[in-house]
Amino acid sequence: METGSPRDTGAAGTGRPAAWGGEEPAWIALPSGLLRMRRLLLVVWLGLLTLATALVPGLLAGPGWAAFALLPLALLIWGWVMLERNWRSWRYAERADDLLISRGVLWRQETVVPYGRMQLVEVTSGPVERHFGLASVQLHTAAAATDATIPGLDPAEAERLRDRLTELGEARSAGL
Repeated sequence: METGSPRDTGAAGTGRPAAWGGEEPAWIALPSGLLRMRRLLLVVWLGLLTLATALVPGLLAGPGWAAFALLPLALLIWGWVMLERNWRSWRYAERADDLLISRGVLWRQETVVPYGRMQLVEVTSGPVERHFGLASVQLHTAAAATDATIPGLDPAEAERLRDRLTELGEARSAGL
């Protein structure tokens, strides 16, 4: 199994260091619509850059200089592969007392957001995200360092997650 995939169970099948103990959280991967959206944006921007890099030097300095268009084209191919690796690295899990968000290919980052520390849960969706039927959940906590985002969710899942996290946050913070 590829390291960093949403189904990756980590060391000793636990998905986290053995010292943590407790039961394994049920990790949820991001939908593939996020990957499609990011790849389309990559093709549009680097496609335009490739075209401009081929035409401008080609017309002004001669056809030999149009070979510089191979640089953004190579970047487009590399970015295509890297976007999938990054997309596969994103996942989240709801546990009894907190929400886990894991991401990163080279530098893995796992954010733990305690329900009782959540102050605001927002669902946002820009024009491109709306076109692809996606939304993001932004979590704001008492400590700014633990603010977190889960991008590229289905809007219904984003709203369900927002409602559930708000409900759990209110229940956990009642004793504070």
